Amino acid sequence: MYNPLRLSIERKIPLTDEEWKFVVEKAEFIKLKKNEYLQIQDSNSSYEGFILKGAFKTYILNDNGTESVIFFSFENEWMCDLESFYHQKPTTYNIKAIEDSEILVISKTNKTLLFEQVPKLIQFHIIMVEKANIAIQQRLIDVLNKTSKQRYLEFIEKYAHKVDKINNRNLSSYLGVSHEFLSKIKKSC
Repeated sequence: MYNPLRLSIERKIPLTDEEWKFVVEKAEFIKLKKNEYLQIQDSNSSYEGFILKGAFKTYILNDNGTESVIFFSFENEWMCDLESFYHQKPTTYNIKAIEDSEILVISKTNKTLLFEQVPKLIQFHIIMVEKANIAIQQRLIDVLNKTSKQRYLEFIEKYAHKVDKINNRNLSSYLGVSHEFLSKIKKSC
């Protein structure tokens, strides 16, 4: 069941069976139904997670009660509220399943123990943090420099296999446009 996680790690660093055993011991398997939360904004529970099955949205709830979707995450991807996880601060984001999902999570404490037991995981950790920083920077650049239509077309190209799982309300929030404007974009494509 955990094989996709091992494959993800071993694309970057090799693991012995004993090292893999340590990883499995520190990971927690969680099943979430559609619309259940992995993390709630302003809480004190933050995890680093690897998605085995399903899809999630990471978003903030604004003062006026509207959602601003920051990211979508799918199978074989990692997700984390970086500041909360690494600095043990209250969570910034809500992370909610948008379909029935299975995820492996690790707490900050268990990750620290893993680094002691399998020091080469620090190298994998650095690669993950670099990748997350690049994704955040790219998201910011896209929002600042691309039109909504360009972002929509790139999104459906990148996630062609998952775009049908995302409703128009979530997609319009991610793109930063109204539901009506998203309909116009879709019609023009």
